[in-house]
Amino acid sequence: MGHSDATEDTRKDKQEETQQAQAGPAATDQIILATAGYDHTIKFWSAHTGVCTRTHQHLDSQVNCMDITPDGTMLVAGGYQHIRMYDLTSGNLNAVVNYEGVTKNVMAVGCQEEGKWMFSGGEDCSARIWDLKTRCLSCQRVFQTNAPVNTVCLHPNQQELIVGDHSGVIHRWNLKNDQSEQLIPEPDVSIQHIDIDPLGQYMAVVNSKGNCYVWSLSSDEQESTQLFPKIQIPAHKRYGLCCKFSPDSSLLATTSADHTCKILRTEDFNLPDISPVQELTCQNQKWVWDCAFTADSKYIVTASSDGTARLWNIDSGTVKREYQAHQKSITCVAFRDISKLS
Repeated sequence: MGHSDATEDTRKDKQEETQQAQAGPAATDQIILATAGYDHTIKFWSAHTGVCTRTHQHLDSQVNCMDITPDGTMLVAGGYQHIRMYDLTSGNLNAVVNYEGVTKNVMAVGCQEEGKWMFSGGEDCSARIWDLKTRCLSCQRVFQTNAPVNTVCLHPNQQELIVGDHSGVIHRWNLKNDQSEQLIPEPDVSIQHIDIDPLGQYMAVVNSKGNCYVWSLSSDEQESTQLFPKIQIPAHKRYGLCCKFSPDSSLLATTSADHTCKILRTEDFNLPDISPVQELTCQNQKWVWDCAFTADSKYIVTASSDGTARLWNIDSGTVKREYQAHQKSITCVAFRDISKLS
């Protein structure tokens, strides 16, 4: 067999592998990796090969945010005036549920750890809770703010939603007693993203000035979580976009309009002057809108305005894989390793 024949056979094998993957359910993959953005599509990838395995159309608008349900069977996508749910266990590429009552852009979605309910936040100045078990299409609870909501984070205790808005206010909504408290790190500086580490030790926030604030958390089962200022980090010189803790709580990633994703060690929060252990960037990368750690906390996926998602080796700071098929900016990424789910 000649070289050209071998190349042709390899190409055909790859085409067949892709076609088979596109025809099958995404939830059969042990690792679910999805990206979405301004080209009105949601794309699923083979994380190891970089092959796009299936594409969902999201025709009404761009996709602003996504989450995969804890059991890995559904994907939730937020866009303009819509929250849609896609079934990952079948070959159906259309949304199976469309949640109603949202009037503007949905900027945040997420799921309760047992998949009983989900939350959302958006430009209609509200955070909402939706019942996933009954599939009721209208929300069950609403928390109103005085400014558009950019980010919502669920505390690991599953009892508190942390809501960040455009006016710079952080709202702590206790779902148990329906009480709320406010925190303002920088007046009139937009809160862009909030995250709490899986162990419930730290809360991090990035704002539109590129500053990152970290609080240490202390909680009593009968009371709301107490926040204690830990450190303020001038993480980026330009617009901050996202912050995420790693699954093992050892790392914090921040992303920005400065084309970088910076990695910090949580053990360094005690130092008077903290510096990133890695600055992930490359020549073609533009705004980094979102990121997601892998389950082992050794790699991170970034979503960029250049239409490319990248898998980075955190130790070496190098790109291990690129995911290229989007025609416009990628604004969100969802990752879930379901190999250990029973």
